[in-house]
Amino acid sequence: MDYRKLVKDCLKHIPEAQWELYNHFAPAMMGVCYRYTKTHSNAEDVLQEGFVKVFNNLSQYRFEGDLAAWIRRIMVNTALTYLKKHKQYAEDLAFDEIKLHPVSPENPQLLLQAKEIADLIRQLPTGYQTIFNLHAVEGFTHVQIGEMLGIDTGTSRSQYARARALLMTWIQNVETVKENFYAGKRI
Repeated sequence: MDYRKLVKDCLKHIPEAQWELYNHFAPAMMGVCYRYTKTHSNAEDVLQEGFVKVFNNLSQYRFEGDLAAWIRRIMVNTALTYLKKHKQYAEDLAFDEIKLHPVSPENPQLLLQAKEIADLIRQLPTGYQTIFNLHAVEGFTHVQIGEMLGIDTGTSRSQYARARALLMTWIQNVETVKENFYAGKRI
């Protein structure tokens, strides 16, 4: 696909080009939006808001990087704004500085499918989920996350550690349940 031509056509407000851009990127960006929200309908709201921003700011795209990465960044920022703006999430974005036990460096043997892991991540408290996604999935540093969310770098690190520890516990529990199920043991 010729993204340069597609973007130029979108900037000329050609509806077919705008529709093509949306259809090409919407499925992947829906996944990005869904990682930050708890429901499919909230993710759709973020996706819609995000694409409005994409089309309103498309003239700022300089063809210097991957178009998908540029759109992803807008979607992530839109999701963060959505979380802060909506009460159901804003209250969950409270970041405290409680000390944690160190996370074990040992990784459990993962036999989970990607969907199961995504579902577990979605069950994390919103603050944990947001920071886990920003760091582990999107690849932002804790310094960048701190700047994006207006929190200390240490808070980002501790929230990530808590999310990771909680996920590891859940994954280990899921694995135990699976092992018992396949061994015919009652749970």
